[in-house]
Amino acid sequence: MKELLYLKDDQLKEFIEKIFMSYRDTFADVKDVLHKYKIGHAHHKAMHLVSLYQGITISELLGKLKVTKQSLNRVLNDLIKIEAIYFKKDEIDTRLKHIYLSTKGLNIFNEIFSIQKKRIYNALIDSDSKEVLYFNKVLKKLINE
Repeated sequence: MKELLYLKDDQLKEFIEKIFMSYRDTFADVKDVLHKYKIGHAHHKAMHLVSLYQGITISELLGKLKVTKQSLNRVLNDLIKIEAIYFKKDEIDTRLKHIYLSTKGLNIFNEIFSIQKKRIYNALIDSDSKEVLYFNKVLKKLINE
């Protein structure tokens, strides 16, 4: 990857802009669905992670979202009010609560996901396999985990 040594600041700025714009557009596509359920992007992000990691604990969710307990508590309370999530206490350590999407929560999430999937699928289908593979590898390297 020696050719990356020749990337100029302007090229990196353009790359950062593309990441921002792709994020903005992918999440803007679902604005109407979020409005319909009176939830926001924070709720969507929490639901997305709960769908991926069914039974995730509050502590694990805090770590993945990198938000304050207060912010997450507000989001989770809102999702409980609309019956999108539910908790189960851990069988061994009852101090731990595991979070799951309810049937309604899964329906909301699937409605959102189907909209986002169209944009991403169309971008990937117009790319060759190397582009998809390398793009995925680069994205993974950008994530701080």
